[in-house]
Amino acid sequence: MLERILARWQGLALSLIGIVSISWLALTGQLGLYIHPRYFVFTVVMAALGGLLTLAAFAVAPEKDDHEPLQVDTTVTRPRWRSLLPLAGIAATGVAFVALVIVPPSTLTTATVENRELNNSATSGQADSASRVELAGADVKSLSLRDWSALLRDGSGSDFVVGKTTTLSGFVTADSTDPENVFYLTRFVITCCAVDAQPIGVPVYSPGWSSTYAVDSWVEAKGTFGLNPSAESSESVVLSNPTVTAIDQPAEPYAY
Repeated sequence: MLERILARWQGLALSLIGIVSISWLALTGQLGLYIHPRYFVFTVVMAALGGLLTLAAFAVAPEKDDHEPLQVDTTVTRPRWRSLLPLAGIAATGVAFVALVIVPPSTLTTATVENRELNNSATSGQADSASRVELAGADVKSLSLRDWSALLRDGSGSDFVVGKTTTLSGFVTADSTDPENVFYLTRFVITCCAVDAQPIGVPVYSPGWSSTYAVDSWVEAKGTFGLNPSAESSESVVLSNPTVTAIDQPAEPYAY
């Protein structure tokens, strides 16, 4: 009996949980933690349609199976594992509810950076765009963290970068080659959703930074790009002599 109930309602319950989660994220302005803003309208519309279809499915689902066979006594013992299937279904639904509704939404962190190479897969074309900004003589204050990271990644932009002053913000990630003296202002570039997020960052030379700022905390740093004084760090150019200030996580923590 319990198996039949779960087979009939579990899929609908999981769908409803997902739809409620999406709707809540949209209403609270936190949908951007998971998908690119250009997909907001599409996602909300599809969630609304899914909600209507799910409610319709609840309404038309039969309460009784008219073709249910008569129960016949049998001496055959059901395998023990089959008796656990209903409990597994209930557990799966409970886990989905906790993960999508109860657990507060959060951004990607250093744990994800460690699994994806920093400044390796940022969208192509950013370095060319930044180079054009240089040639056009545009105000460097208009350059974003993504632009600066592209210039640093592209060796041809090093001469332009050195000596330039800027103010950037991101979350703190330690430099794996010199974690005592260098950290990165880090953000994730989102193309579609958090699944395809790629980390980018600008190195900051600040000896002893870890005694003041924790990894994953958000900071704003103002400084001037210069040659890296560190002999251990793999970065040749860093944001040096920085003024670093702790800040709250911005409403839009990702780069697009």
